[in-house]
Amino acid sequence: MNFELSEEQEMLRAASRDLLSDRAPVARVRAWADGDEDVDPELWRLTAGLGWPGLGLPEEYGGSGQGLVELALVAQEIGRALGRGPFLPTAVVGRALALAPPELRAEVLPALAAGSAWATWAFAEPRGPWSLAGVRATARSAGGVHVLDGVKTAVQDAGGARWLLVTALQDGTPASYLVERDAPGVSMRRQRVLDPTRSFYEVRFDGVRTPHRLDASPGEIRRLLDEASVLRCADALGAMERMLELTVEHTTTRVQFGRPIGMFQAVKHACADMALVVHGARAITYQAAAAGADAERASCAAASYVAAGASDVAGRALQLHGGIGFTWEHDLHLYLRRARADSVLYGDAAVHRDRLCGLLGSRPRS
Repeated sequence: MNFELSEEQEMLRAASRDLLSDRAPVARVRAWADGDEDVDPELWRLTAGLGWPGLGLPEEYGGSGQGLVELALVAQEIGRALGRGPFLPTAVVGRALALAPPELRAEVLPALAAGSAWATWAFAEPRGPWSLAGVRATARSAGGVHVLDGVKTAVQDAGGARWLLVTALQDGTPASYLVERDAPGVSMRRQRVLDPTRSFYEVRFDGVRTPHRLDASPGEIRRLLDEASVLRCADALGAMERMLELTVEHTTTRVQFGRPIGMFQAVKHACADMALVVHGARAITYQAAAAGADAERASCAAASYVAAGASDVAGRALQLHGGIGFTWEHDLHLYLRRARADSVLYGDAAVHRDRLCGLLGSRPRS
């Protein structure tokens, strides 16, 4: 597989990195981490001007009609910059709405593409795996609408979202529903999480009524989970790359026994091991983003590898930095937290390895 970027993809990557480095340096991320807002409005306006919100949406609704690879390129730069904001959940919901009725697409997608509103996915539930087996929220039909009950957790940027994509069981079968955040019966609580660079919420649905059910089968919901997992891998990849850079910089300037610690063989080997994991994560992430018929297995392989690899790179980076790496003043601890959160979002390594084993076991023998 060719992993070289096209000229347009390289321009997208470079423009994204330039915007984030110029308008969202780590100092600005730190300042927003102490606030209550999910989104830096000025940065979101600038990213909307760059076309991020509509990157993967159809051109007829104001989007660019790009694919998962282009979305992953932006997600990687966001992870590298510790960027906050609803790019990833909005991109996922936008792809899900491809299965929505035409009138619903016409209502929602132009607003998402313009960045005037965003959406997020309410999927995971407390004490449940990030898979369809963990869905306990219910939906029932009543008077021509659907009534939702249940609790969702780790719903990213739900506080300012206009729409929530909700996965719930109707007659025992998983289905997708689009709900207005301000609908009666929707309540939310901001959660305290390890990663201060993003906002997550617990959202409750108590008799919430919506007319919007998407024509999504359980298999299509799993496909959406796979795509979200690939974008999460790209975010983690960006964080891993930056941790490697910070570590190499530290080991070449930190002097011990009269020489930089990067001159010692054990330190060289540790940095080389980090680089191998990062290169592997890059290859497997973009293979999954570009995969066709084998996308399900490729995304599971990527998600399981990157979830474990992010924790490994973070651990080695902290070890090589010593105690300074976990102080609040040093940027490394923010990347450690980001990587740890990315290792469990949309399913940890165990969830994806278990599913991958099932997929491989079901493959017909030649």
